[in-house]
Amino acid sequence: MGVLTVISTFASLSLIANGALVRVADFGTNPTSLQMNINVPSKLAAKPAIILALHGCGGTGEQYAQMTKYNTLSEQKGFITIFPSTKKDNNCWEVNTAKGLSRDAGGDNQGLASMIKYTISKYTADATKVFVTGTSSGCMMTNVMMATYPDLFAAASCYSGVAAGCLAGSPGASPQSADPACANGQKVKTAAEWGVIVKAMYPGYNGSYPRLATWHGTSDTFVHYKNLAEMLKEWSGLMGVEFTKNATDVPQSGYTQMVYGDGTKLVAYSAKGVGHTVPVHEADDLVWFGL
Repeated sequence: MGVLTVISTFASLSLIANGALVRVADFGTNPTSLQMNINVPSKLAAKPAIILALHGCGGTGEQYAQMTKYNTLSEQKGFITIFPSTKKDNNCWEVNTAKGLSRDAGGDNQGLASMIKYTISKYTADATKVFVTGTSSGCMMTNVMMATYPDLFAAASCYSGVAAGCLAGSPGASPQSADPACANGQKVKTAAEWGVIVKAMYPGYNGSYPRLATWHGTSDTFVHYKNLAEMLKEWSGLMGVEFTKNATDVPQSGYTQMVYGDGTKLVAYSAKGVGHTVPVHEADDLVWFGL
């Protein structure tokens, strides 16, 4: 047995000992063959909350679990985490196709919704405390989940992504394979135009949309900073809130919090000098989620 194999085996055993991710094979409708990885903490809360955490392009759910602190916080607070994986288009989420931008139409989003429904049922989780977050492509899918399954989620957080529908019709879901206009911040629309796009993803829906806290770096050249403005136009219009104020050095030096309305539905964080991607702020996410 080689040294790398020993290290890998030890790491795997450590993960198991720490109650980390477990693969779920059959969680319901899964049209794009996603992998479901779940972490159920040793001290599970009564009617636990759920966080669906979505990796970026080239990543996996297992890697995103190790990169972030959600599982550690889960052990402290008793919520369940789901770290799914997609294996197509450079492991980028399907945020560009007609089926992927529709409800129950056979896209990645339908499989992700199945994971949520399975977890609520199996663990008697609190359906009013389901949250979604993600980085880069995961942030893009977070926006799509908000648009196509708004009734499943109470709130969302999002790091360095684009508005729901920005990549619609693109030949690929990743910045490398997609029409670069979206990633370069050249898909500029009004709030009303974005609203029409989102409404078309779930026709007839008249309910509220999940609360959103979104983060973007001013020096992001991979998914251009201009995309933050488009995302804010999209959701401020749908939520019926307008920009209110900026708060400098929140939550840390060099970050500016952009508040919409009374700050309970939509906030953004502009990270000065930060590229792709903004580091995940798990503690701030939990405050936003009310956990």
